[in-house]
Amino acid sequence: MQIVAALTDPAQAAAAQAQGAHIIELRFDLMDGDPVELVRTCRKASQLPIIATFRSAQEGGQYFGSPEEWAKKIAPLIPLVDYVDVEQQFAREAGPVISAGRAIIASHHEAQMMPLHILFVLEQELRSYGDIPKIIVTPNNEDDLIDLIAFTRAAKKPICTGVMGASFRYARAILPLFGSEFVYCHAGVPTAAGQYSVEEFVTLQKLLL
Repeated sequence: MQIVAALTDPAQAAAAQAQGAHIIELRFDLMDGDPVELVRTCRKASQLPIIATFRSAQEGGQYFGSPEEWAKKIAPLIPLVDYVDVEQQFAREAGPVISAGRAIIASHHEAQMMPLHILFVLEQELRSYGDIPKIIVTPNNEDDLIDLIAFTRAAKKPICTGVMGASFRYARAILPLFGSEFVYCHAGVPTAAGQYSVEEFVTLQKLLL
């Protein structure tokens, strides 16, 4: 289990590292400025690995461009970061990331729950181009959450699972106990509803493990 600090400001990287984060995610879709300079600022503030993410509007973010535009934006960042988040809709543009030897977090965010058999199909599709499938869904009830836990436990590893929204916030703390590789937190400014801060999750981890 690794704690990812999702940041809207690279200057928060030092605080995230001090609080106990293992990885930094730079949410470029929520930042102003030159992404290359933002990565350099992050590198000066922290020694942690970096994930580069442009989260699309379709999946809860603020990136509104096409896959081709995404590829142009991500290209100069590939040599500077350790992971690249590649949404399923951008999979055809993943070649340069793969060629550069950077790890791909193959992601899909859904504003509803998916049946178990669809989750397993999606996992295979994401793994076909990525190193770590990241599947985030929105449970409607406790039965949906139980299915998500069962999927997380049974899926090939590594896998990252999570929930959108604040209704089942506690699932963010539970899913890593059943095999989810990453838990996404914040270091002052949440990038998604229901996120725990890094400090909160470190405390939860100590209590639960």
